Amino acid sequence: MKKFIVSLSAALVALSSYAQQELSLADAITNRALYPQQMAVPQFIPGTEKLSYCASDYQSILVTDASGKIDTLVKLAVINSKMKERIRLRGLWGARWINEHTLYMEAVSKGFAYDIKSEVLTTLYAYPNDAANKDEHLATGQSAFTVGNNLYMVSAAGEVAVTNYEDKNIVAGQAFARSEFGITKGTFWSPSGKLLAFYEKDESLVADYPLLDINETPGRLREIKYPMAGQPSEISRIGIYNTSTAQTIYLKSDKAPDDYMTNLAWDPSEKYVYVAEVNRGQNHMKLNKYDALTGELRATLFEEKHEKWVEPEHPVFFPTGSKDQFIWLSERDGFMNLYLYTTTGKLMKQLTSNKWVTEEILGSDAKGRYVYTIGTGANPTETHLFKVDVKTGKQTKLTTVPGTHSITLNDAGSLFLDQFSNTTLPGISALYDVKGMEKVRLLVAENPLANYGLALPEVFTIKSADGVTDLYARMIKPADFDPTQKYPVLVYVYGGPHAQMVTNRWNAGAPLWMNYQAQRGYIIFTVDNRGSANRGFEFENIIHRALGEAEMADQLKGVEYLKSLPYVDANRMAVHGWSYGGFMTTSLMLRQPGTFKVGVAGGPVTNWQWYEVMYGERYMDTPDENPEGYKTNALMQYVGNLAGDLLLIHGTVDDVVVMQHNLSLVKAFVEAGVQVDFFPYPMHPHNVRGKDRIHLMTKVLKYIEEHL
Repeated sequence: MKKFIVSLSAALVALSSYAQQELSLADAITNRALYPQQMAVPQFIPGTEKLSYCASDYQSILVTDASGKIDTLVKLAVINSKMKERIRLRGLWGARWINEHTLYMEAVSKGFAYDIKSEVLTTLYAYPNDAANKDEHLATGQSAFTVGNNLYMVSAAGEVAVTNYEDKNIVAGQAFARSEFGITKGTFWSPSGKLLAFYEKDESLVADYPLLDINETPGRLREIKYPMAGQPSEISRIGIYNTSTAQTIYLKSDKAPDDYMTNLAWDPSEKYVYVAEVNRGQNHMKLNKYDALTGELRATLFEEKHEKWVEPEHPVFFPTGSKDQFIWLSERDGFMNLYLYTTTGKLMKQLTSNKWVTEEILGSDAKGRYVYTIGTGANPTETHLFKVDVKTGKQTKLTTVPGTHSITLNDAGSLFLDQFSNTTLPGISALYDVKGMEKVRLLVAENPLANYGLALPEVFTIKSADGVTDLYARMIKPADFDPTQKYPVLVYVYGGPHAQMVTNRWNAGAPLWMNYQAQRGYIIFTVDNRGSANRGFEFENIIHRALGEAEMADQLKGVEYLKSLPYVDANRMAVHGWSYGGFMTTSLMLRQPGTFKVGVAGGPVTNWQWYEVMYGERYMDTPDENPEGYKTNALMQYVGNLAGDLLLIHGTVDDVVVMQHNLSLVKAFVEAGVQVDFFPYPMHPHNVRGKDRIHLMTKVLKYIEEHL
């Protein structure tokens, strides 16, 4: 074992001996004051080096700069005094800058502009009450939105229907491909706001899936479209609406109907759009360039292939002022790196050759010479800011303190706000220039847990099942830990792709309910197995066609490590996880019986052929292509192996992991004559949120305590 972070200082140890407060589970889940203070809604004012942010009560917006002087820029009471028709804002958390002196805000389905110089409030437009997926082009005072399955836009001139489909199977202006491939929305304004590109999908062939709504008498079925692995999927296309002509053209793609169109980006000239198109098998990507006025395919700029999968997650990026060159993010060499291309598809150079993960491009400087990126750096549990010279590829790390850095960059790329923490530091917010020099420290967060006497996590590495790869692990011990005593252990697991549980940030990324449970005499342990995020493509793709295999092997190495510790009670070990973690929890209980005495699985996948196409087929291929893989990790066949107590939990209107997974597993237990526990959360989707989350975690932890 290699230990690299000691996250409990002597001061905290001393403090724990006379702490007066006891952490409650309700506070651990809902009390935001127990998380370190940060600057609220920080934004650089457009075209300036001035940083605005909300006061802690969200009743005013403050402004500062590199001098550190803080002024009140605007007060909510003043804005509300300008409102008519009894419209009032409750807070300024949603305010955004239109330009250097004008704020945009929304209240009661209306968009407003407030000029802080003249103190004039202007109504820009009104939305229908059921408007969704709002996407404002602030500079021109326009907004796109959806109602039902159709797309609209609104401005001071009024509302326009971009689409008018009566067939509910045709859906425009919404995120599609179930939000895979980095897709987070369905509309894309051109730089000037004259053109609006949008996703559209035909779900006619996709099966309807029933969800029971019990809030009516009698209850009724609410159907969603849910394409399961190997079954018919949605048919996608991209439209471009011209606000001047009120006409829409569609891109003339040569893709197969159920291929994916992702990562749409506008050319700065607005003459072209760039789209990453992926075949349904997800092993072949084409970056295509389309004429934005005619929809004609102008060129396939390049292609990427891999025998396992290709997963584009970022659109092309044009540095400031660049018209004929863009940057592409790709994992083609095993890690996410930057590649410089011309708009004709010529590769100019690979800008970075990091053996660590670049997570995103944040922006560029005013001249387009430098691009700013977020990435892990050498330590995959961290997040840092880097500057890359577009001409030479020289890369400079701008954040030097170990930890997780959240960056806000100004328009010109000359100044940035860095809000960071690590396992020993609750948080610091400071302004820096782009040479990495601190200009002014704005906030030093106090330890919000100082009076609770809690032990903070330790982060270290263990070896994976391959005997070579380091895996990052987190352990939280009781504050009064005595190495001569034996402690029960709760292993929390996620284990799936695109997620990382152990990070070098405050509390090591652990939610406070874990500290609460440690306070009750438990050791809480988590390890990020192979297949999880931010370790590179080879680390992740070990799971291909065999979900659960490498992940379980690595989790068992974690168990092996725990059993090697003299203070761990190997006869009292529990495992808990949700979603992919629910799949892992159930797999460990049924396929590695006896390892854990208790398991609590929330929203688990129990048969991957019932999971959705986009995610499931990337990692498992289709059931016809990989029958043995699907058969092996289908959990119903293992119910007779259960050697402990297992609680299964599911939200009854889960539209991510549909309830068929859990009900089918319960049915298999019944048929096998094996007792199991099951608890539904009526009318909750994939995650149980709000006040009911206290009930959920009480249920989880009480079950573990009673059976361990």
